[in-house]
Amino acid sequence: MIAPARLVRNPIAWGLGALFLLFLCSSIFAVVPETRQALILRLGQPVRIYNGYDPRVPFGRTGAGLIARVPFLESIVWVDKRVLDFDMQRQAVLSTDQLRLEVDAFARYRIVDPTKMYVTARTEKNVGDALKPILGSALRNELGKRPFAALLSPERGRVMDNIQNALARVAAQYGAEIVDVRIKRADLPSGSPLDSAFERMRTARLQEARSILAEGSREAQIIRADADANAARVYADSFGKDPDFYDFYRAMQSYRVTFGTDGMVAPGSANIILSPDNEYLRQFKGRQR
Repeated sequence: MIAPARLVRNPIAWGLGALFLLFLCSSIFAVVPETRQALILRLGQPVRIYNGYDPRVPFGRTGAGLIARVPFLESIVWVDKRVLDFDMQRQAVLSTDQLRLEVDAFARYRIVDPTKMYVTARTEKNVGDALKPILGSALRNELGKRPFAALLSPERGRVMDNIQNALARVAAQYGAEIVDVRIKRADLPSGSPLDSAFERMRTARLQEARSILAEGSREAQIIRADADANAARVYADSFGKDPDFYDFYRAMQSYRVTFGTDGMVAPGSANIILSPDNEYLRQFKGRQR
């Protein structure tokens, strides 16, 4: 009876007992945060998942909180539930118009099957490392089918969808879901390739401008010809109805140009000396009765 009494009064024994109890509780209980999925391993084999990703379940009802496990037999592998991303190293891509492009891209993904991820890749980082070369291959394969101008047009959206679908098929093998794929930059390499591409683009735009000017000049000539034909028809009709008025009207037009009253010639810049009996001035005498 003396030894137990001494044990009860010994603070070191109390401390050791508390530490053992704390260690036992930490081996049994764990708190799963909302941002993580808990994959339970029993002797290294996945057996169950807490707080797994499910888009049909509202936030806060997926199983996060206090969980229990068998001590010393079961361990926890934490898997991020949030959207992750990785950057692809710059890739050289040759387009169909023989332009060498330097492309930077990135992808966003989420782990939706922690069991498959653990079996195939162990960690989320390994999943990203495995998908990087797949993204590069999909980019080269898709961009190699199109000219450089396709990346500057609405066709770019369809290109990105094709790349994302190709990457998603591989990501599913790692228990991941591709959320988005984007091209950050697609530039021509600096130096002579860039200068030659710029010169080709400049030449193409000049040819297009010349074509537009030629088409506009042709249409202008057609419009002027139609207007002259209509004017001639109106003049002919008026001559048939009243030859004297037609003669008077044409004479007034000639006077306006000759004497500078149409604004084309500055007043007083030219002098004309004519006889009052000159035939050219007959309309100033009025109609002879």
